Amino acid sequence: MTKIYLDSGDPHETKQILSALGSLDGQTTNPSLIVKNPEVQKCKTGERVCSEEDLLGYYKDIVTDIRSLLDAGESISVEVYADEHTSADDMIEQGTLMNEWIPDAHVKLPITAAGLEAAHHFVKKGINVNMTLCFSLEQAMAVHSATKGCEQGQVYISPFIGRLDDIGESGIQLIADILSVYRSIDSNVEVLSASIRNNQHVQDTLALGCDRITIPFNILKELSSDKLTAMHNADAPDVSSSSVGSFAEKEDWTLYNITHPLTDKGLAKFAQDWKSIFTA
Repeated sequence: MTKIYLDSGDPHETKQILSALGSLDGQTTNPSLIVKNPEVQKCKTGERVCSEEDLLGYYKDIVTDIRSLLDAGESISVEVYADEHTSADDMIEQGTLMNEWIPDAHVKLPITAAGLEAAHHFVKKGINVNMTLCFSLEQAMAVHSATKGCEQGQVYISPFIGRLDDIGESGIQLIADILSVYRSIDSNVEVLSASIRNNQHVQDTLALGCDRITIPFNILKELSSDKLTAMHNADAPDVSSSSVGSFAEKEDWTLYNITHPLTDKGLAKFAQDWKSIFTA
C-alpha cells in the first residue's frame, strides 16, 4: 500500500489529519509551507522577530512539534534553503544541522548538480534525503546513480505532478515512467508523488502502486480511510511509454541532463517565499 504523507508546515493541520485518519506515514515540509505557518506569518505584522537565524529557529520548532505528533520511524522531510547559486557545501552544512533537529528526518535537496553532490555525500554518511523538484526521467536516473548503494527508504524522489500538468504534460505519466524504470533496475530510491492538486491525482498515484504520496491539507482532510482504500483498489490509469524500455542506465550521474525550467522556477519560488519574511 502506498504510504500517505501530509504536505504541510503547520502542526495544527497534522493534528486534524491524525484525528480524521487515525494515522499518517510521515510529513513533508518546504520553505514556502513554513513561511505560510500562522506563527511565522506574525513576522509580517511585526509580532515576531524574523532574521534568518530566527526563521531557522521557527522551522526547527515547527518540525519538532510535528515530530512529537507522529509515531517513531515516520519520516519528516526538512528542506534546505537553496537557490541557483547555493553550493553543495552550503547544502551539506544546512542539511547536517537540520538532520540533528529531529529523528527520522529526510533532508530535502533540489535536483541540481550541487544537490546531487550533497545527496551523494549524505548517503555515504547514512543520512536520509528527499530529492525534490523532479520533472523528468533523466533527473530521476541521476538521483538513482548519485545515491547508488542507499538502503531501502533512505532516499526519496519527489516528482511534481501538478506543475507538469500546468504546462500541458502528464505528471502521472512521469510517475509511471519512473516507477517502471526503477523497478526494472531494482533501484532502492522510492518515489514520493508531490504537487497533488486534486482527488484524481491521489487516485491515480495510489492505483499505480507508487511508494509514497504527499497530499496537501485541503485535499487530505476530505479523504477518509475508506476512500483512500478504494482509491488504492481502483483501476490503474491508462499510461504507457515507448521510451522507458530503452532508457540506458549510466554509472556517472553527471552524464544525465538534469536541467529543467520547472526545477529552476520552483527553486526561485522557494527562495522568494523564504526571503519574503525578511523584506516585508
